[in-house]
Amino acid sequence: MLATILHLFKNECPNCYKGKVFSDKSFFFSLGFPKMNEHCNHCHFKFEKEPGYFFGAMLVSYALAVGEGLMTYLVVHPFFEKAFDLRMIPIVGTVLLSLCFFNIRLSRMIWIYAFKNYSL
Repeated sequence: MLATILHLFKNECPNCYKGKVFSDKSFFFSLGFPKMNEHCNHCHFKFEKEPGYFFGAMLVSYALAVGEGLMTYLVVHPFFEKAFDLRMIPIVGTVLLSLCFFNIRLSRMIWIYAFKNYSL
């Protein structure tokens, strides 16, 4: 399980763990929409199984954003007098916007790893 998470964050192919899923140099800090390879350059595993395959990754991205928003709220909350202060909204929004490109990559990797072929 831990090894799978490490491979996921290293942007490695879920089939052979040698090729890269995204062609971008940095998995964590890259601006713009991610450039994905169609196939693994090592084992030729196809990442996008069918058209619309990554629509489900949007749900994963939404769940990541909700979790990040809640974590940001919990960190920021002690610095304000009220439980819900309108000044928290720009802080939470800035955090979510700054992590959106990372969330796209991470949600696609989670989606690929969740539905890879587990047959031996």
